[in-house]
Amino acid sequence: MNKPTIVTHNGNFHADDVFSIAVFKNILPSFELIRTRDLSLIAKADTVVDVGGEYDPETGRFDHHQRGGAGERENGIPYSSFGLIWQKYGVEMCQGNQDLANAVDGGLVSTIDAIDCGHVSGVQEGISLSQTIGMFNPTWEEDVNIDDCFDEAVDFASRVLIRFIAAAKGGLSAKAIVAQAIEDAEDPRVVVLEKYTPWKKTVVNLSEEALFVVYPSQTGEWRIQTVPAALGTFENRKELPKAWAGLSDEALQDVTGLDDAMFCHNGLFIAGTKSFESTMKMAVMAVQEVS
Repeated sequence: MNKPTIVTHNGNFHADDVFSIAVFKNILPSFELIRTRDLSLIAKADTVVDVGGEYDPETGRFDHHQRGGAGERENGIPYSSFGLIWQKYGVEMCQGNQDLANAVDGGLVSTIDAIDCGHVSGVQEGISLSQTIGMFNPTWEEDVNIDDCFDEAVDFASRVLIRFIAAAKGGLSAKAIVAQAIEDAEDPRVVVLEKYTPWKKTVVNLSEEALFVVYPSQTGEWRIQTVPAALGTFENRKELPKAWAGLSDEALQDVTGLDDAMFCHNGLFIAGTKSFESTMKMAVMAVQEVS
């Protein structure tokens, strides 16, 4: 059986064509990649990415440079070739999980599309992943094969894509666990996690009452942490008691009456003890503290 032929443009490359090929590298056992703008080769290819002036997923054409583009998301971000490829193959890349594919689109694919299409409103400042991919292009001082550089960029993008999917999957799992903990809380002001799970986004979004989260640390002790007033801020819905600020060991034990109290950060956003029972007592004291 012949290998499928995938064509993308030659010359300088960008994150959208690089990540598109990275998708195929992960879902196809093998394929022949041709980087060209030769129309005769484009016409014969099984799949054409980011070149050719046509978008037709049924015939394997995934360009967005034609007049009118290739559509946009509900939030206004246009599709580049990566977004078009992800629409068709993202669920397969995510092993049939549509929610996971949507999460990857929202966090990774749409950002690359936005930058590629010049739709940069809301994109974070600083060196982007798209710029990082661009750095794999040879500089004017380097005498190297650009196709080899493209292959290096695809290898890098493939690894990033796999790790991003893993992170997104972990995020979806964490959301379900934390949402259940919110529902099960005896006191809605104190959310208890049986094991450490990323919680901030879910708690802030799903519970207006939650003030503190209690969870075990990776080293076996227990922590109590404040819930931020909003994501990305250092303001908390309620701080830990001011008398605890910056204390540790005996000094904190004297103030709290807990013989296994370990520390309280000077910023009053996190404290810890050696046991679950003592940390829950800290939570009761923190909830009752008069602001």
